[in-house]
Amino acid sequence: MKPQLWKIPESSISKKDIEKRNEELHLRLAEIIKRYKAVKFATSLAAEDMVITHAIARSGVSIQLFTLNTGRLHEQTKAMIAKVKEHYQIDIEELHPSARDVESYIGQFGLNGFYESEDAKKACCGIRKVNVLHLALTKADAWITGQRKEQAVTRAELEFFEDDLERGIGKFNPLFDWSEKEVWSYLSHLEVPIHPLHRQGYPSIGCEPCSRAVKEGEDVRAGRWWWLQQESKECGLHVQESQT
Repeated sequence: MKPQLWKIPESSISKKDIEKRNEELHLRLAEIIKRYKAVKFATSLAAEDMVITHAIARSGVSIQLFTLNTGRLHEQTKAMIAKVKEHYQIDIEELHPSARDVESYIGQFGLNGFYESEDAKKACCGIRKVNVLHLALTKADAWITGQRKEQAVTRAELEFFEDDLERGIGKFNPLFDWSEKEVWSYLSHLEVPIHPLHRQGYPSIGCEPCSRAVKEGEDVRAGRWWWLQQESKECGLHVQESQT
């Protein structure tokens, strides 16, 4: 008998309460724009990021969206990028890793060397994600993420604002105090497009070889880098919190 996979939570929060959350989210985005001029949002096209994408598009705030096209994305993610652009009539800049760095990594570790050691995994994430993010934010005053406190133990102390000391810019987590139920109720009530892999048991989506569906009852990030220990479930993009 096949194990039951994670399923998208049913909408359990009233539309009225979600509309209040939506108004609050719009106010948070407006506050960010008031404090900083050049603001960017890094989207993975997964659930939390689609909440923010919807709010940005519908509120009309001047926030530039970009995504890290690592070269190892699911085909469904690539299709989702195009779908979101068309649905909201917005631009999402696709940023790619250095071909030279990727070639160097493959020469040292092999294409899928990240399965062999944590050092190889960190090196791959560094080349395909962290370095690319750093370049994307070189001319930004602040950036936005879809992180929530509930997502992982490494994010338990997350707040709305934090100083990105490494880059010398502001960093905002407008969904920091949202629950998983609020995220999925928002997406349902406001009819926001969602990544197709969410319907196939993927609560968290990253690169194709490093993401998989999870069983019902498992931690929502259990499918990310599943071959590593729980404390290693981060890629380095948000290193200041402690790991990710």
